[in-house]
Amino acid sequence: MTAASAAAGGKWKLIVVYWLAESPRNFGELRSLMPSISQKVLSEQLRGLVADEIVDRQRTGKPPAPVRYSLTEYGRSLVPVVEAIRRWGRNHIDRFATRAEQQKRGGGS
Repeated sequence: MTAASAAAGGKWKLIVVYWLAESPRNFGELRSLMPSISQKVLSEQLRGLVADEIVDRQRTGKPPAPVRYSLTEYGRSLVPVVEAIRRWGRNHIDRFATRAEQQKRGGGS
């Protein structure tokens, strides 16, 4: 668990992996798919994923050409995990939505 958490922990890393599982994307595409994440945080997450060899970073031409991010073969091994978490979340979203609504009204924990 420690190794898995270190590689893919945090709020955003698995979401980045989810979007890159579909196809390679540039920074702007990832930003538009995750509007809640700041540029700074997305940059940090991508740097960490590249350093952990989960994501590959390829420049598409001479600077300032966009950089494309894609999953490495190693990174693709996370896709089944991401899919399982996504399915679990979809199956239990009502429970979390109810709890969030109760907390807004000041009730329940």
